[in-house]
Amino acid sequence: MNNEIENNANPKGRVIGFDSHPDSFTAALLRGPTPAAAVTEKVFNKIAMSQLQSWARKNTTTEDLFVLEASGNSFQVVRTLEALGRKAKVLESCQLGKLKEAHANNDKISAVRIGKAYLAGTAKEVWVPDPKTQEWRDWFHAHKKAVKRTTQMRNRILSYLSDQGVRLEPGIDLAEGEAGEEQIRQAHNWSARQRQVLEGMLMELRHAQAQREHWRSLIAQEVLADPLLLSMVRLCGVRDQVAFALGAIIGDIKRFANPRKLVKYIGLNPAFDDSGEGQWSGGIGGHGRADLRSLLIESAQSILRSSHPLAKWGKKLLARKSSVKLAVAAIARKLVMAIWYLMMGRWTPLEEIDQRLALKVSKIISNVGPEGLKKLGKTRQGFREEIYQALKTGRTYELDPHQKFTAKPDKPKVERGLSLAQEYGLG
Repeated sequence: MNNEIENNANPKGRVIGFDSHPDSFTAALLRGPTPAAAVTEKVFNKIAMSQLQSWARKNTTTEDLFVLEASGNSFQVVRTLEALGRKAKVLESCQLGKLKEAHANNDKISAVRIGKAYLAGTAKEVWVPDPKTQEWRDWFHAHKKAVKRTTQMRNRILSYLSDQGVRLEPGIDLAEGEAGEEQIRQAHNWSARQRQVLEGMLMELRHAQAQREHWRSLIAQEVLADPLLLSMVRLCGVRDQVAFALGAIIGDIKRFANPRKLVKYIGLNPAFDDSGEGQWSGGIGGHGRADLRSLLIESAQSILRSSHPLAKWGKKLLARKSSVKLAVAAIARKLVMAIWYLMMGRWTPLEEIDQRLALKVSKIISNVGPEGLKKLGKTRQGFREEIYQALKTGRTYELDPHQKFTAKPDKPKVERGLSLAQEYGLG
């Protein structure tokens, strides 16, 4: 989560502006409570990254605070410094980029600028994922790239066929086997060179599809093995891919004090800008986590097509507002509210596995695949029974009796954790 930085002065030590690169870093040691009062004690320019630990031990203390601009290796730098007992924070790069001086810029200037931006409170802090969450994010992005590559190769092949006047029969999926490939070979009198082009593209498509299935299997296995991820499968519209994305992107749910902060982080809260001539009427695009928001929008669309109680609410809203996009976004926001309560442990135990959840579990096991089941040493039926038991007993219902949540003005204050659990079928 990106938090507004407050109380940026570091009275016991210095603020160290740290400009990080893959092979080197530049550090500016600043002392003072504000950017105007801050004095640059010393600047270390272009130190080899391999010397980071020895340099930090020699030139810094545990009272100093490192501040870095978000970049490719910033999280690893923070973890390295924390292992030495040094405090470090990562600042949002888009905010710092606006402060860059147009007339001059180098590593020394950047390091000082980063430190002063922190003291001024003009930058936002980026949450540093724990190692497990970082690994989940790596898996999530690897799968996303494999899906993108599969789509790109399929479109390239279809474009090449279109150039030659070839159309495939409806229902043929090029990535699913030999049927589509054989139809391509027989659809035209290809020359030897054209066949080489086609075979090369089909080879790339098969490889991309194999990568996609590999990550899909690993993600399904991870969801079935992790109690937190598995618990989210209980929600309508959430299967293994969405549950895994939620765990990877959200990470520690306790960094969000209430559901509204999670909604804002994902970018499902309406925003607007009516300043000056370039007015923007508002919407949910342009801010928040677009990768997670797009998945939740897809989940909300599937909910709207179902007979779930939340779908009935969404259809009533659709009838009033006559906007499918608005109804879908509203369902997605309610889904995020339920996700927050569920991840916080505020839910009721599951008494039985209904048909909808049983079908969902069966599909996730199918994503694991025969090879995955073989590596796990499990049979499909036996694995299914294990998952059912884990869904019933994996986590317990906890509700803070002192925590109050305000409902709509025409309704009394209620314990929203229990209310949402009942509303979304979690109890």
